[in-house]
Amino acid sequence: MSTRYSHILLATDLLQVSNAVTEKAKQLADLNQAKLSLIHVVENLPIYFGNELVIPETLEIEHQLLVQARQKMAALRQLLVIAEADAHVEVGVTKLEIIGFARQNSVDLIVLGSHSRHGLEHLLGSTARAVVNVAPCDVLAVRFKRGGSE
Repeated sequence: MSTRYSHILLATDLLQVSNAVTEKAKQLADLNQAKLSLIHVVENLPIYFGNELVIPETLEIEHQLLVQARQKMAALRQLLVIAEADAHVEVGVTKLEIIGFARQNSVDLIVLGSHSRHGLEHLLGSTARAVVNVAPCDVLAVRFKRGGSE
């Protein structure tokens, strides 16, 4: 039984523009003649100083992270020859944003990275594990070693 995918979502951490996860998503999109969308999520960054939430600093850091993420996303989008409308930088909880995007946009495969760690309990990172458990579609977790060759 062969599954054909029509809309693949690459969930990326944008640490490297080209890596094993990106290449796998592109390869699958080409093989299936599927639409390829990209998503990166900038996590909300509440900063506490003592017992007080420091809003101005949090907003400035979040703004800087968004600017950097959009620049890296533009480079990845150009590398993969993807329209600007198909490359998304969101702010929120990573697993929820990925799953929400997949549901709202009829994604039938999510491709994301899974960091190599020691022990069976670390086979998937917390984000990858959450997406695998809740996603409304197939999920491919591409395993790689951070900091080494991918």
